[in-house]
Amino acid sequence: MRPKPFIAELLDDSSYVRDKNSGIIWHRCELRTLYVDTDRSQVVYHANYLRYFEFGRASLMRDLSYPYKAIEESGYVYPIIQTGLNYYSPLFYDDLMYIQTRPTNLELVKLQFDYLITRADNGEIVCTGFTKHCAINGKGIPVEIDAKTIRLWQEFPR
Repeated sequence: MRPKPFIAELLDDSSYVRDKNSGIIWHRCELRTLYVDTDRSQVVYHANYLRYFEFGRASLMRDLSYPYKAIEESGYVYPIIQTGLNYYSPLFYDDLMYIQTRPTNLELVKLQFDYLITRADNGEIVCTGFTKHCAINGKGIPVEIDAKTIRLWQEFPR
């Protein structure tokens, strides 16, 4: 089933958009597909959308002044423990896309990001999905989510 259309309204900070249909606020970045991203059928290979999710997630955290490098330097790592993707329309070589990302669920040791990828030229939804992460320390042991990450989840525009 196709999702409702995504109608982006730019907020004061151009890194954020509000979906006019749902009212949900997303962090937005843009990326252009590379030739290497495509497969023999000349569409973006399905697994590459996980790379796009990572790009969106890293851009969000960097814009919130807490890039992954700083997270790791503070003794935390957040490996992915679950993913989910829904594909609606393919991307092709050199297509410009918007990657919308938002932090959602926050548990004691787990957190989740949601994603929405749209075509930059017409806003068509290409892919939706999520990644769930577990907080671990440098020894690989699950630990409670760090205080700065919790604060970022709480302060993200809703």
